[in-house]
Amino acid sequence: MTVEFSGHGAQFQPTTPFTSRIAYAAAPVTADPRAENIPGAPATLDWDTTLRFRHHLWSYGFGVAEAMDTAQRGAGLDYPATRELIRRSAGEARSVGGAIVAGVGTDQLPPGPATIDEITKAYLEQLHDVHEAGATPVLMCSRHLAAAARDADDYRRVYGELLTQSDKPVLLHWLGEAFDPALAGYWGRRETVLEIIEQHRDRIDGIKLSLLDADYEIEMRRRLPAGVRMYTGDDFNYPSLILGDEQGHSEALLGVLAVIAPPAAAALRALDEGDVDTYEKILGPTLPLARHLFAAPTYHYKTGIVFLNWLAGHQDHFTMVNGAQSGRSPQHLLTLMKLADEAGLLPDASLAAHRAGAWLTTVGLA
Repeated sequence: MTVEFSGHGAQFQPTTPFTSRIAYAAAPVTADPRAENIPGAPATLDWDTTLRFRHHLWSYGFGVAEAMDTAQRGAGLDYPATRELIRRSAGEARSVGGAIVAGVGTDQLPPGPATIDEITKAYLEQLHDVHEAGATPVLMCSRHLAAAARDADDYRRVYGELLTQSDKPVLLHWLGEAFDPALAGYWGRRETVLEIIEQHRDRIDGIKLSLLDADYEIEMRRRLPAGVRMYTGDDFNYPSLILGDEQGHSEALLGVLAVIAPPAAAALRALDEGDVDTYEKILGPTLPLARHLFAAPTYHYKTGIVFLNWLAGHQDHFTMVNGAQSGRSPQHLLTLMKLADEAGLLPDASLAAHRAGAWLTTVGLA
């Protein structure tokens, strides 16, 4: 089997930044191929390549959402590596004036039961680390809290303490069970998070919603207090949610932006000009790719992101932390590369073809 690529997408180059929307790309990490990086081993990163990719995102006008689930938080990226990643990325952001937010969680705790006090302490430790690095905190959902919380009051107690302690407005992050089954039933009930936001509105920049439920996102967006932003994390419906309606729109904090940054930036610049037709024409072909990339089991989407970044030349190998390169089947990735070509994500056709050919040989599809 041979695969040919069109080279479509070369026209999407960095120009003036878009202004009508705020958009953060959740960035992946690049593993060091010389290290173990097998399941259960400490993560060892290729720092130069990992940080160079953040500069790629900043060059197109995107902020970087650092150390989120796209970077394999809770799926191989241990907390010592996470803390160093946030520190280094925040330093790079300052060097170019790039926007950066970074995830705050409880993943330094060992797996298994933890008390509410232990969970709060772990959150506060990471909140301090993010503040010290100079990034804006994103309060991520905690598997430990999901397991330990008896009711909505426990969520109010933990998040209330975090919001009181933060020295700058934060983003909340609601990751649905499609991305992490351990987070099923988070908040105790859906109204809880809205009550927390209302009570602490002056300390919350916005909430990133990753439920893959566009109707609920629109409903929640309309109920947010004035000044609190909705950041879509819906990788299935982002074009319409970012576009919005007569009652408002969503900003973006998306994993898919890590692979579609060049065309997405062009689409957002068109939106700046009020050119909705061009916005939809550019983003439209990215949607079939995104829906395939994030197909169930959704939490393996990181494999596809790293695979496409390798084909596009952003890294020199297809090796991942925790051995996660095996998270998708060859047939899934074969379809993904074809959709990426149609979306204009592989402008160096000869490089993509060379690497695809090598990969097809190793997986038995050549």
